[in-house]
Amino acid sequence: MKKIIPALLLLSFVFAACNPDENADDSKEKDKYEQTKVSLEQTEQKNPKRFLSVVGNDRKNLIGQRVIKGTVSNSATVARYKDIDIELSFYSKTGALLEKDHEVIYETIEPGNSTNFKTKYFAPKGTDSVAMKIVAAKTE
Repeated sequence: MKKIIPALLLLSFVFAACNPDENADDSKEKDKYEQTKVSLEQTEQKNPKRFLSVVGNDRKNLIGQRVIKGTVSNSATVARYKDIDIELSFYSKTGALLEKDHEVIYETIEPGNSTNFKTKYFAPKGTDSVAMKIVAAKTE
């Protein structure tokens, strides 16, 4: 009996030494995740045009204005964008560029969300279509 107790103690020390510290692995994974998250956020903040998109349509109202309705979407996973600058290009039936103008959307768009906008312009004579693209945005 006296020989069994020391043998059991020795075995328990061996098994305890063989088990890696799980808390150290968890903290390493958490640190790696945080570094990836920071790196991703920096990428998204430096390239807002890459993560923002705009779609929409236009029509002519009764007094001759172009009514432009659109949706701006944020496909980023971390970054929030605000004060989004949209370039509006007015084209003729033959595809000639008649005029460019800017519209700024003064809203904050959360990651994965979108926002709608509506604006009216007295477009140049002969305007057949309007193209929209994101030019710039600020991050929060």
